[in-house]
Amino acid sequence: MTGASAAVASSASPQLSRAGTNLVFATVVVGMLMSALDQTIVSTALPTIVADLGGAGHMAWVVTAYLVTSAIATALAGKFGDLFGYKLVFILSGLIFIVGSMIAGMSQGMTLLIVARAIQGVGGGGLMVTAMALIANVIPLRERGKYQGALGAVFGVTTVLGPTLGGLFTDHLSWRWCFYVNVPVAALMIVMALRFIPSTRAETKPIVDYLGIAVVAAAVTTLILGLEWGGQEYAWGSPMIIGLFAASAALFALFVLVELRAKEPMLPMKLFRGNVFTVCSILSFIVGFAMLGAMTFLPAFLQYVMGVSATASGLRTLPLVIGLFTTSIFSGTVVGKTGHYKIFPIVGTAVMAVGLYLMSTMDQHTGFWLQSLYMLILGLGIGLTMQVLTIVVQNTVPYNDLGTATSGVTFFRTIGSAFGTTIFGTLYTNQLTPNMTRALEQVRVVPPEVAQNPERLAKLPDAEKAPILTAYADSIDYVFRWVVPVALLGFLIAWLLKQVPLRDTARAGAGDLGEGFAMPDSNDRAVHLERVVAHELRKLRDNAVPESGILAAAGSALDRDEAWALVQVRTYAKLLDTVTISEIARTHWVPPELVGPVFVKAERDGLVRTAGDAVTLTERGVEEVDRVRAAWRHWLDKRLGDWDLTDPADRALLDRAVDNIALKLLDEADRPEALARRD
Repeated sequence: MTGASAAVASSASPQLSRAGTNLVFATVVVGMLMSALDQTIVSTALPTIVADLGGAGHMAWVVTAYLVTSAIATALAGKFGDLFGYKLVFILSGLIFIVGSMIAGMSQGMTLLIVARAIQGVGGGGLMVTAMALIANVIPLRERGKYQGALGAVFGVTTVLGPTLGGLFTDHLSWRWCFYVNVPVAALMIVMALRFIPSTRAETKPIVDYLGIAVVAAAVTTLILGLEWGGQEYAWGSPMIIGLFAASAALFALFVLVELRAKEPMLPMKLFRGNVFTVCSILSFIVGFAMLGAMTFLPAFLQYVMGVSATASGLRTLPLVIGLFTTSIFSGTVVGKTGHYKIFPIVGTAVMAVGLYLMSTMDQHTGFWLQSLYMLILGLGIGLTMQVLTIVVQNTVPYNDLGTATSGVTFFRTIGSAFGTTIFGTLYTNQLTPNMTRALEQVRVVPPEVAQNPERLAKLPDAEKAPILTAYADSIDYVFRWVVPVALLGFLIAWLLKQVPLRDTARAGAGDLGEGFAMPDSNDRAVHLERVVAHELRKLRDNAVPESGILAAAGSALDRDEAWALVQVRTYAKLLDTVTISEIARTHWVPPELVGPVFVKAERDGLVRTAGDAVTLTERGVEEVDRVRAAWRHWLDKRLGDWDLTDPADRALLDRAVDNIALKLLDEADRPEALARRD
């Protein structure tokens, strides 16, 4: 492709063939799959990792390190994509992910493994956000709805696949393959990205809130270190722990001051003036706290106390995931159809509290079906709460805050997951240490390294292992019992959530799994508005309403081929002094002979003027293009009528965004039949 063609292709969503679009989507799916899987794939491997490397007190950090750096990376990756191009950031994120995975697989100590997981998190967060950005920048609006829905489903399914795959690798290869497997897959993804993903970047340079991101990262890290080291490395009243907590409080206060003064803050403080955003952020934190903390320590209970394999422990957590899936889909569908949402977080947090309490009663004598029922109840509660939070925020904030509010709620959920895993780990370790000491004193023939290895522990005689199993069961039960008040706090807070009218258009994607699982997303408000339009376009096609109806609504006599030809000339004319048929054909990877007849027909109808290979629009052609563009704008205005706002500045922003979308839809005119048959 020539430089001129490349410039045209990067000026808007590149017009890929169906095969090209599918190859880009496959590449993006691989990146998202790896990033999402690595949040949960290690949960079933953790007991074996502890047995091999020691450091049981730092077990939670294997998960927490990934979550914290992933949250930071998601805040930066989208901005870097705007600055340097999403393709480049996607590929660099993949390389960082490979480096982290290789170091994690080769780690001979817990400290190095935690560092490697932090590196993985940087790559994983970058992959996640740039995957969503690439969908928004490469897939045409007309096709985007179905691809975004499929991407959300991929993200949701990883919740099931992660623990199961981790168990399979641990049992049949080694826990190290939870990380090694990423290397060839990520390498393939990078090759595919280099070959198939076109280069795109934002037309305007974003302002990055580096100071705000750095301060909140330091605040979160110092608080987590204080919670992790308290009672283990240092006494709770020691100067180190008190100093970490004081530093964290000071840094959080500084973060608020920085955000109040930032030109484009990472998390605008004005969002907290609204009831919906504030309550949803707190509930999102609590849901993340309970969900990932439970999913991290449930496999430990099943392997140590019940004596099942790593694979079986992954499979036996499926009731939790099934409950989560069921109520996520149900609540999203109901909210999408009715617009009523307040009841779901109220009921969900109550059910979560019941589920956590029931799980705190489990021991080595609890039967399989009873355990499954308890997990199912917890999953039902999480699903009822989690699905609606992002939907509600997206439906209620002004257009100007749409991107930052959405990413803000997701950020709180990720940080909640990190805090949950850390606090679960601290409670577990502080309780297990004295319990295990007493158990080993009672059974003097069992060395500590056997007690730490679930496979060797399961082979001991019942009399020898009984006190050790009780020590593990009591410690994990203690953890779940302490989390019950957190869920009850969420129940009380949920009552404060106001029921406000939701936008009909924005409710269209409420049932998408990506929304329900709070998938990390772009902080660009235009991307979210385009997603709404994509859902509307998808409904247009599902209802068998031809998009050529826009031509009829415009009062235009153009057919599909002529409309495409005129739009191509208009698009190229913005960038080139001379538009040629050969250049247009080259952009679409077809010979000029294939599109030539389309321009011959347009010239015969007085729409274009040709001089050899050069082509320009006639006055009538310009009028027809403007007429179709106006029809698209009218169509958008009708469907986005419920976005009308009282703030004139916000209204002006929305008007400009809608006008840009109308231009995109015009530039994405249906391809001629001859080109479509080549896809």
